[in-house]
Amino acid sequence: MHVRKIRPEDYTTIHSVMNDWWGGRPMADMLPKLFFVHFQETSFIIEKDGEIAGFLCGFFSQTFEDEAYVHFIGVNPQFRRQGIASALYSSFFDAVRSNGCHVVKAITSPANKKSIQFHREIGFEIERGDDEVDGVSVHTNYDGKGGSRVLFVKYINDVNSKTI
Repeated sequence: MHVRKIRPEDYTTIHSVMNDWWGGRPMADMLPKLFFVHFQETSFIIEKDGEIAGFLCGFFSQTFEDEAYVHFIGVNPQFRRQGIASALYSSFFDAVRSNGCHVVKAITSPANKKSIQFHREIGFEIERGDDEVDGVSVHTNYDGKGGSRVLFVKYINDVNSKTI
């Protein structure tokens, strides 16, 4: 496996496979090209056998100097359960930690049980919301009416600490 920073020319490839990677769900429009242009220091691709096995797009918070945020992470279905997502998160943690961030946040839909399980497995906590869905705390209408979300937070330590 080879992890590298994302490049603008990766956009077309990633955008063309996103909906397939999500089982036909229309996800591609949730990841605009600007992430591939403006957030290269905090966005990564992992390649395996010459193929894109996964990607992570994240950024430093412009509001909270100690925080960073993961906007999107995706793993090619044929490479799932091989440590791809963990390796991508590890690269992100290293990048943001080296710039003084110690808090990482992410969100998902309450219907995305695999994402909830994965984030918990790598040490994210669920931020208390105002409602519950299937026993998981959610923030009602976080992304507009009907857009309830599970909010995650992970506190990462200094560069000498192992986080996952």
